[in-house]
Amino acid sequence: MRRAFTRRARGVVHSPGRWSAGFVTAEVAVLLPALTLLTALCVSMVGAVVVHVRCLDAARTGARAVSRGEPVDAVLAETSARAPAGAEVTVERLPGGLVAVAVTATARLGGRFGPGIRVGGDVVAADEGHP
Repeated sequence: MRRAFTRRARGVVHSPGRWSAGFVTAEVAVLLPALTLLTALCVSMVGAVVVHVRCLDAARTGARAVSRGEPVDAVLAETSARAPAGAEVTVERLPGGLVAVAVTATARLGGRFGPGIRVGGDVVAADEGHP
């Protein structure tokens, strides 16, 4: 088996693949923290979507309960139980026999210590007891 060698300045002999052997390691060392941060941000965004879906589900539950004619205090308690911790629940009667329930919560990016974004869900339903 024959190996090829190249001659560089000052008479140093190098094999063709050995000149750039350390560059890949340096590039990965620089790129790895950025990829880790990007992955953590993507996981946090998935968490924010989960909080949004939970808010929307709680708002649907509340809107159904209000439209059936349940007392507002009972609806607030039931909706708050289904909503994420620390969520704000509002119930409003709209003109035309409609009821609206809004649930908003803060989703933290990057765990407990990261910045928060407000997410929520609003649902409008027809009041079944309204003519």
